[in-house]
Amino acid sequence: MGNQLLRQRSGRGATGWAGVTLIGAAFAITMLGTTLPTPLYPLYEKAFGFGELVTTVVFAAYAVGVTAALLMFGHWSDQLGRRPMLQAGLALSGLSALVFLLAGTLGWLFVGRVLSGLSAGIFTGTATATIVDLAPESGKKRASLIAAAVNMGGLGAGPLLAGILAQYAPLPLSLCFVMDLVLVVVAVVAVQVVSEPVRRASTLRLRPQKIDVPIDMRGVFTRAAIAGFAGFAVLGLFTAVSPAFLATVLHDTSHALTGAVVISVFLASTIGQSLSSLISDQRALIVGCVGLIAGMVAVGASLPLHSLAVLVVGAIIAGLGQGLSFRAGLGAVTGAAPSDKRGEITSSYFVMLYIGISIPVIGEGAAATAFGLISAGMVFAALVAILAAVALVLLVRSTSR
Repeated sequence: MGNQLLRQRSGRGATGWAGVTLIGAAFAITMLGTTLPTPLYPLYEKAFGFGELVTTVVFAAYAVGVTAALLMFGHWSDQLGRRPMLQAGLALSGLSALVFLLAGTLGWLFVGRVLSGLSAGIFTGTATATIVDLAPESGKKRASLIAAAVNMGGLGAGPLLAGILAQYAPLPLSLCFVMDLVLVVVAVVAVQVVSEPVRRASTLRLRPQKIDVPIDMRGVFTRAAIAGFAGFAVLGLFTAVSPAFLATVLHDTSHALTGAVVISVFLASTIGQSLSSLISDQRALIVGCVGLIAGMVAVGASLPLHSLAVLVVGAIIAGLGQGLSFRAGLGAVTGAAPSDKRGEITSSYFVMLYIGISIPVIGEGAAATAFGLISAGMVFAALVAILAAVALVLLVRSTSR
C-alpha cells in the first residue's frame, strides 16, 4: 500500500502507559461533553417552550454529527497523524460547549448537538487507535479494553456531573459547560504532550469513507448489527428521555437522580464489555441479547408500576447486555472482515449503531406526544426486546449449523 503507515516513537512526548493515561483522560473529557445536556432537557423545555418530541430530535442531532464524522473523517488520522485529528475533535467539543453556554433559542441546541456529534465521531476512532498505538506490545488487548471503558465512563459521567451541578449549584444551564470548557483545555494540553505515533503520509487521500459489506460476511454483519442496533437504542432511550420518565412517570424531578440513572446504564455497559472478553464473541452476543430482552422487560414494567427500583434494575441489566453485545459484535465484524476492507466494514457497523441511537428515540418521542409517555415507553421497550430476540434467534441458528 502506497500510504502504508509508518509508526514512530519520536521520544518527544509521553508514550507507553503514561501516554495511554493522558489520551484516556482526553477521551473521557470529550465523551463527557457529549452527554452533559441529558439532565438539562426539562429546563430547556421550559425555557424554550418545546415538548418531548422536539427533545428527542435535538438529541438525535448528535447522531447526525457522529455519522457525518465517521463517513467524512474516519481515517484521516491514519494519514494526517493522530494528534491533529484529536485536537480538531477537542476544538469541536469546546465549540459545542460554548454554543450551549450562549444558547438563547432552540436552534442553538441543534447546532450544539451536531458539533458535539462531530467531536465524538472524530475522537472515538482516533483516540481508540491512539491508545492502542501508544500501549506496549504486550498490553494491546488491555489498551482496547481501557479505550472502551473510558468511552462509556465518559458518556456516563456527563449526565451525573451536569445533574449534580443543576440540582445543587447556581446557573444550572451554564456552570457545567463552563467546567467542560476548562476540562477541554486540560485535554488539549494532555494530547499535546503525548508522542505522535503516526507519521504523516507523503500522499494524502482524504476521501469519504465508503459503506460496504462483502456478501460472504453479511450474515455475521447482520446478526451483530441487529444486536448492536437494539443495544444503542437502549442507550438513546436513557440519554434522551430518562428525565421525562423520572419526572412524568415516577414524579421525581431531581436532575442529580437523572444523572445517577443514566450513569448506571453506562457503567453496566462498561462491565459488560469487560466480561465479553472472557468468552467467545458468539456466546457474548447471545448472552448480551438475553440481557437486552430481560432489561427491556423490566424497563417496560417499571412504567405502569411507577417503580424507580425496577427501572434501575432494568437499566443495569440492559446496560450489561448492551456492553456484551456491542463489544462482541464489533469483535465478530472486525474478525471476519478482510484486512483491506476492515475500515469500511467497521464504519458501516458504527453507522448502523448510531441510526439505532437516534431514529427509534424520535419514534418514542412522537408516540409519547400522541399516546402518552407510559404507553410509548412500554411499546419502545417491547420493540427493542423483540429486535434483540430476532438477533438471538439468528445467533442460535448460526451456532447450530
